[in-house]
Amino acid sequence: MTGLSASGRSASRRQRLEVSRASTTAQIAALKRDFDGIVEANALVAVDDEHDPEGSSTAFERAHVASLLSRAAEHLEEVDRALDRLERGVYGWCEGCGRRISAARLEARPEAAACVRCAEAGRRHGPDTR
Repeated sequence: MTGLSASGRSASRRQRLEVSRASTTAQIAALKRDFDGIVEANALVAVDDEHDPEGSSTAFERAHVASLLSRAAEHLEEVDRALDRLERGVYGWCEGCGRRISAARLEARPEAAACVRCAEAGRRHGPDTR
């Protein structure tokens, strides 16, 4: 990325974030379908999770998909916040200490709002700066 102009880097970053947003949105839709399918399948049978031998695995599956859905929604929020930072011209600056976030970190985690040092220290000046 070092050979790109500032506007070229910004366009490349925006494109990566938009691709991440689209794939996360698709993942959320698929997980919602999975969750709805699990709930619907369980509604068709009178299941007593406590006494049904399949009940615990059904409850686990439902909880697992709900957890994945929650994490995907959090990731989508992180991406949206990164797009907002890009729009405001503050993308790539740590919300914790105000220093530049390394290019390697942004390459690995384009939605990062904190440098490695602040992320490891657990400094959180925004909703989530992982």
